[in-house]
Amino acid sequence: MKALHRKELYGWSVFNEARNLDFHSVLWVRPEGNVVIDPLPLSTHDAAHLGSLGGVAWVVVTNSEHVRATRELVSAFGAKVAGPRAEADTFPLQCDRWLATGDELVPGLVALELHGSKTPGELALLLEDTTLITGDLIRGHMGGRLNLLPDAKLKDASRARASVRELVARWPRIDAVLVGDGWPVFRGGRAALEEFAQALQG
Repeated sequence: MKALHRKELYGWSVFNEARNLDFHSVLWVRPEGNVVIDPLPLSTHDAAHLGSLGGVAWVVVTNSEHVRATRELVSAFGAKVAGPRAEADTFPLQCDRWLATGDELVPGLVALELHGSKTPGELALLLEDTTLITGDLIRGHMGGRLNLLPDAKLKDASRARASVRELVARWPRIDAVLVGDGWPVFRGGRAALEEFAQALQG
């Protein structure tokens, strides 16, 4: 796993040839139990690294298409699972908690719902007000810039744009954006989000 912009954050990735971009997973190492977001399958090396860092207490799945290797982490570490409340009736996994906007899974990690994406109530996670971790809707197809999931995949493009603009307006301290798909923005995330939100106005 790779060290990210904070000493307690790690990530691992898989390159998707069809989309020509990386898919990402995030690990937050914390004394009270580690949290993994949207876990991709782990290499033998990364699985050993994860074990050496204390395993997994919680897995957060941002939407039903990001279940990925969640079952394996539950089996290996006895992890609990949290998913989007709006998908509770159709989610492919049993969750220990269902999250919606404002729910704090563990101290410092708050769920935000993004609407209009390809699944209802897709989650983003806000870590200590400064790091935004996204699933599908907010992406990074070009280094240093953010973009929206293509319109063809959105359930409601107008609502998706409004949801992103609301997030940007409400959380002014975000400085890093760890996207699920594409290039992360480790510094200057606020400026990237504002440029993104402005582009959505047009």
